[in-house]
Amino acid sequence: MFPEYRDLISELKVSDHHFGRLFEKHNELDHTIKNMEAGTVVGSQDQIETLKKEKLRIKDELYVVLKKADAARAV
Repeated sequence: MFPEYRDLISELKVSDHHFGRLFEKHNELDHTIKNMEAGTVVGSQDQIETLKKEKLRIKDELYVVLKKADAARAV
């Protein structure tokens, strides 16, 4: 996710607690979705779609934080 921001992501995971929590939640959702799709965790297609939408919402929020942090460090 966002390879162009790999270094900034590493920094923000440590320095920005909100970003760190969002990043962790995104990863948790990713694992849950993969397990549901693989059948190792029970979940309906509706549940999977809901989780995917939440994961995308979090990804969008992470991107906003990354763009702001990138702009701030470019100044």
